[in-house]
Amino acid sequence: MTAFILVSGMFTGTHIWQDTVARLTAAGSEVHTVALTGLDGPRAAGDGAVDLETHIADVLAVVDSVVGAAGGAAGRRIVLVGHDYGIHPAVGAADRRAEHIERIVYLDSGLPRDGVPALAAVPDQSLRDRLARTPGTAGTAGTAGADETPGLLPPPALDEWPRWGSTAGVPDAALDRLTALAAPQPLGTLLQPLRLTGAVAPVPTTGVLCTGNGTSIELMQMLVRLGDPALRPLTDPRVTFFELPTGHWPMLSCPAELTDVLLRAAAGEGHRLEPVDDAEGPGHLRPFLMDVPDVPRERHGNVDLYLPDAGEPRPAVVFVHGGPVPADARPTPRDWPGLTGYARCVAGDGAVGVLLDHRLHDLGDYERAAADVAAAVELARADPRVDGDRIALWFFSGGGLIAADWLDEPPAWLRCLAATYPVLAPLPNWGLSETRLRPVRAVANAGDLPIVLTRVGLEMPELAATVEEFLAEAKDRGADVEVIDVPNGHHGFETIDVTDESRAAVRHAMRTVLGHAFGTGTEPGTRPGTP
Repeated sequence: MTAFILVSGMFTGTHIWQDTVARLTAAGSEVHTVALTGLDGPRAAGDGAVDLETHIADVLAVVDSVVGAAGGAAGRRIVLVGHDYGIHPAVGAADRRAEHIERIVYLDSGLPRDGVPALAAVPDQSLRDRLARTPGTAGTAGTAGADETPGLLPPPALDEWPRWGSTAGVPDAALDRLTALAAPQPLGTLLQPLRLTGAVAPVPTTGVLCTGNGTSIELMQMLVRLGDPALRPLTDPRVTFFELPTGHWPMLSCPAELTDVLLRAAAGEGHRLEPVDDAEGPGHLRPFLMDVPDVPRERHGNVDLYLPDAGEPRPAVVFVHGGPVPADARPTPRDWPGLTGYARCVAGDGAVGVLLDHRLHDLGDYERAAADVAAAVELARADPRVDGDRIALWFFSGGGLIAADWLDEPPAWLRCLAATYPVLAPLPNWGLSETRLRPVRAVANAGDLPIVLTRVGLEMPELAATVEEFLAEAKDRGADVEVIDVPNGHHGFETIDVTDESRAAVRHAMRTVLGHAFGTGTEPGTRPGTP
């Protein structure tokens, strides 16, 4: 028999599993929910001494109870399920009882790491920063500075839950109940580092990704293809994945579907990610889809200039890579073939190609990445070989959010803004509710700035939704947007979809951007007159 042990997330208790427990029980499983100290029962008022170890002990007590009742767990298959924050005490407990755990299910949660506190997985960046600075107190989970209580993080109000994850699919009555029963989160549970011995590493795992909260199997596969060593273990055959088309609380929005997924996970089913083919290499490091000219390159700190054969100042196109990209990734983005291919093509057509490495290494790095882009633009404009009054900006993937500043207040010298398979609004689980970097909103102020958007037909749904939202807003605001479609293109198509369709799209985008940079009606490679 399978024994499920369910561990809830921040601010919530065993009540959140009510429907799931009933359905799993009806399916013939044994089910236990863990009452976490300070979040359940008479201790819900909290205790300043409650920390992550306290909650690990709570989970261990239930595991030991199940094992003891089974006389050593013979014939008992324990599946430990952690939702949200709950994955941290779940993994901590599994590390100490690994021999008794059949599988760990990560239910729309982060990946706990040894020595890292659960605070690192809190999606709200502003709250994370505030708690890291002032660990003794915190205002409400949604509003800084209100009703501060030592040692506790007050729960969200009804309209503040989206800061902790998408509420898509949760019925109004269930959201009201979630709010009414929510308890303050003891800060020690977020601030104490998780300590792991490594014993948990061989335990099979399943990730249940809630696509309405911004994560999908395709997105995980793309991140693996980027070659981040930290994600390589996700391609282990013992790791499986499922998707649920809902927000962050599937036990409230789709308990029947969640029950089915948990039963299938316990049986070892699920999608397995493909490892990177070492012979072929990660997709972003494969050759550019077109032949490119060999042009001079100059390196200035974190900025590279690709120079045309010209005796007078020329327009420049600044290419902004996506991310987050791990700080130790090698090669860095400005040496990725896809980006260098664009820069060399631009230089071959008579403009200056500008590539930079910005510091978007984590979702909390957008502000400093935006500053890096602004600095690179000024460096390029100050170069005597660049016509500082004729600049185009071209954004890719996750770098798309940085376009917001330039859309919101386009300078007179910005002749065109391009975006290729961009992210144009923060995803729900990115914790960027307070960021100004929202192109979806900023396009309202774009005026007559030409915008060239390359849209891929095989985009990940969660990213495609941000593009469609942007285009709808742009249409309502009368923005000047030209869409170039690549119906059979994937995210990063320039190095993975080497087809005539892809080449035509790149040439079209390049021709359009350079046309705006040189001046309307002027062919690339010739010097326009004064506008």
